[in-house]
This record gives sequence, C-alpha cells and structure tokens, in this order.
Amino acid sequence: MSLNLEQYVSEFSAQNINGEHLLQLDGSKLKALGMTSSQDRAIIKRKLKEMKASLEKARKAQEKMEKQREKLRKREQEQLQRRSKKTDKSLSDATEGTNEQ
Repeated sequence: MSLNLEQYVSEFSAQNINGEHLLQLDGSKLKALGMTSSQDRAIIKRKLKEMKASLEKARKAQEKMEKQREKLRKREQEQLQRRSKKTDKSLSDATEGTNEQ
C-alpha cells in the first residue's frame, strides 16, 4: 500500500502471500498473481531487492555481534582458568611450605 499498489492487496491476501513468500517472488510469479503492469512489477522487484539487502545487512550485523560475544565469553573463561591455576598454585606452595616445616 505504501507503494500505491493497493489494487493487488486482495490477490496477495487471497494467495496467502506473507513477508517470507513475498521475498521469493520474481517477475513471472508477480505476473501470475495478476500484476500485469511491467511498471508495477518493476516497483515491487526494486523494493524487494532493497528489503533483501537490508535483511542481509541485519543478518551480518547479528553474526558479528554473536562472534564478539563468543570471543568475550572465551576471554572470560580463560581469565577464570588462569585465576584458578594461580589459586591452586598458591595453595600448593602454601601446603609444601607447611610440610617442609
């Protein structure tokens, strides 16, 4: 409707075209849905291309954030392990010192 193509809303609704299906449409599928105007198809295809690019950009940003979180988790885990080793070594050294006396 924001593209001034509301004349196709009823057919898209009747065919259960949702967001996921919409992204899969190409020129021939749009034509089969009753979109006879090549200008209207071009408008839809251009908008779909923009939407796909936005989705891909968002997906990549999400993957980048997940990698950063994983890297941070690993770093924190390594720090915990180092602290644990230091504590174990300190306890071991203290025990050895007590045994020597």
